Amino acid sequence: MAHGKRFRKSSDKVMTGRVYPPVEAMNLIKETASAGFDESVELHVRLGVNVKHAEEQLRGTLALPNGLGRDVRVAVFAQGDKARDAEAAGADVIGAEDLAEKIEDGFDEFDVVIATPDMMPTVGRLGRVLGPSGKMPNPKVGTVTEDIEKAVGETKSGKVEYRTDRQAIVHMVIGKASFDPGQLLENYAAVIEEIARAKPSSTKGRYIVSISVATTMGPGIPVDPSLTTEAEILPDGAALTTNGSGPSEPAAESVSVEETEETTEVEATETTEEAAEEEVAEEEVAEEEVSEEEAAEEEVAEEEVAEEEVAEEEAAEEEVAEEEVAEEEVAEEEVAEEEVSEEEVAEEDAEESAEAEAPEEDSAQADGEE
Repeated sequence: MAHGKRFRKSSDKVMTGRVYPPVEAMNLIKETASAGFDESVELHVRLGVNVKHAEEQLRGTLALPNGLGRDVRVAVFAQGDKARDAEAAGADVIGAEDLAEKIEDGFDEFDVVIATPDMMPTVGRLGRVLGPSGKMPNPKVGTVTEDIEKAVGETKSGKVEYRTDRQAIVHMVIGKASFDPGQLLENYAAVIEEIARAKPSSTKGRYIVSISVATTMGPGIPVDPSLTTEAEILPDGAALTTNGSGPSEPAAESVSVEETEETTEVEATETTEEAAEEEVAEEEVAEEEVSEEEAAEEEVAEEEVAEEEVAEEEAAEEEVAEEEVAEEEVAEEEVAEEEVSEEEVAEEDAEESAEAEAPEEDSAQADGEE
């Protein structure tokens, strides 16, 4: 895929084959943001879980320490006192049956939907509209609740939802490019620690496989997946630059060239191993697809053979039936001919008998005359 000059310039700042510590990644993300608008900072975490098993699917919510940097529009399904609580908490859209009808007619000016349990029968019929966009209320993530005021307040203050997709990857926004690196790092640490805490008990092997961060229009930056706690991600004395004027944080202690080279070699090896694992996985998927195609072709071939055999059997049965009909017709003709022959023979015998009786009658008449 061809990329523009701006993207290629940003990509040149990311070292190929290197996995960055979170501190460096957040500083670098600031340098790769070059679009003409305030880009979102995206986090993508690939997990070693099998999402085909329900118990290994991740889904939950957490509050980001520094929010998302944008106003979250909240729609609330509630009535009576609960509706008034939602309005007091700052909900943008409040309603019941009337709100459901607006959404069915195409209204979508909201980011999160919260509902009271008694309103779920009304919300349920909106599944085809809210489900694909990830806005369907769910009690597991706190969007179906009696405490509407608390839910709206947390959502407005930066509460976000996370979940694995079909490829076992968690995609999230952790802030804006205009955030200070320190703010992005704090949000990043909160998310990674929450995902690590939510590890399913049935998961085997490596849990967090890889992590990358990117701006909306920027290149991906690989991040070290082995650092999963705030203590590891937010080290004392981390070198965090500020967004704009103001003093910078103290710089981290310098690292020797040999240590840097060793770290780079180890990270490159890990990246190579991950790439090899991905290739093996892709090959296995390709083999499964080929096997499925071959099996499908064999089934089609077997069906065709079966159809041919059925057709041949039907044709044979038709031929046998035709032969039987022909034999019956021949037999009937022979019977008819025999009957005709018998009738002819009977007629001839009758004629002969008549001829034999005629001379006797003539001789009897002659004797009488004498």
